[in-house]
Amino acid sequence: MTEPLPHFPYHPDPVATGAVVASDKQCVCCERSRGYVYVGSVYSTNDLDDALCPWCIADGSAASRLDASFGELFSRHRALVPESVIAEVNLRTPGYVSWQGESWLSHCNDACEFHGDATAAEVADASNETKNAWMEEYKQDEASWLSVVDGYRPAGHSALYKFVCRHCRRVLFGWDLC
Repeated sequence: MTEPLPHFPYHPDPVATGAVVASDKQCVCCERSRGYVYVGSVYSTNDLDDALCPWCIADGSAASRLDASFGELFSRHRALVPESVIAEVNLRTPGYVSWQGESWLSHCNDACEFHGDATAAEVADASNETKNAWMEEYKQDEASWLSVVDGYRPAGHSALYKFVCRHCRRVLFGWDLC
């Protein structure tokens, strides 16, 4: 029987996003098989692909014992976010698979929650605040937004990742292209 997954404040459902999958593999950090393994990006000199359990990520032991990190708070926002939050996102939060590397978004001076690929409906129904934030963040205009919306499909060549502010609940989209 598997243990309940640890809570990740900045990645509330890593199973739903595909960052964590059911597996009987043994974790290379704690040497236990706990029913789940992390399958996202790991930044380390060690080969840790599909080799870590979520518990060793959550408690920081994978980061400290194996010199591993799992994401990157978008560099433009780092100055606005406390170092403790940056450490939580980079060292104790499952990352996500992206074309060109994670860019964790922030809002209200905190990192946002990651909710995976935005659905086509979420993109089509995005609020003006969300669209304007995307256009400002990526230096795009309304025509560019409409082009992205027109051809968007989750897990496609133009990726929109859904982030939600932990304080005001504003939805933001991270954008990545293959």
